[in-house]
Amino acid sequence: MNPHPTRRLICAALPALALLAGCAPDLAPQSTFVLLDGSSQSTSDLKGKVALVNFWATSCTTCVAEMPQIVQTYERFKSRGFETVAVAMRYDPPAYVVNFVQTRKLPFKVAIDNTGAVARAWGDVQLTPTTFLLNKKGEIVKRYVGPPNFDDLHQLIEKLLAAA
Repeated sequence: MNPHPTRRLICAALPALALLAGCAPDLAPQSTFVLLDGSSQSTSDLKGKVALVNFWATSCTTCVAEMPQIVQTYERFKSRGFETVAVAMRYDPPAYVVNFVQTRKLPFKVAIDNTGAVARAWGDVQLTPTTFLLNKKGEIVKRYVGPPNFDDLHQLIEKLLAAA
């Protein structure tokens, strides 16, 4: 816990400075992803892995443009304990999501957030793409609004995978 009021403010309001202020990363919110195949996965299922949780929509041109790099990132690191969950926003028609996943042969788990509960749990995500990187403890290490710099992301993933 961060007992000092100023430290709490920095940790909550300025995530970029949080590490410098000695803040502990926030645990990913407990939520359940309903996958396209009808199964479900919870945030706790991601513990022990480095994970990327990507909120996206088929109507989001930036999301569509970054998806090949998300696929490449997944393919590059999956054998080392890396997981990706792409969460389609509640306004995205399920038929569009299924078509997108099938035509582009997305190799990772894809969920549809029909009620918006998952987006709300993850900080009321409204802008897409919004992507969270989790460490093996299930803590949010980085939040990206818009496309990440994939070279920097890959370096961070390498570091997190190497950590005990």
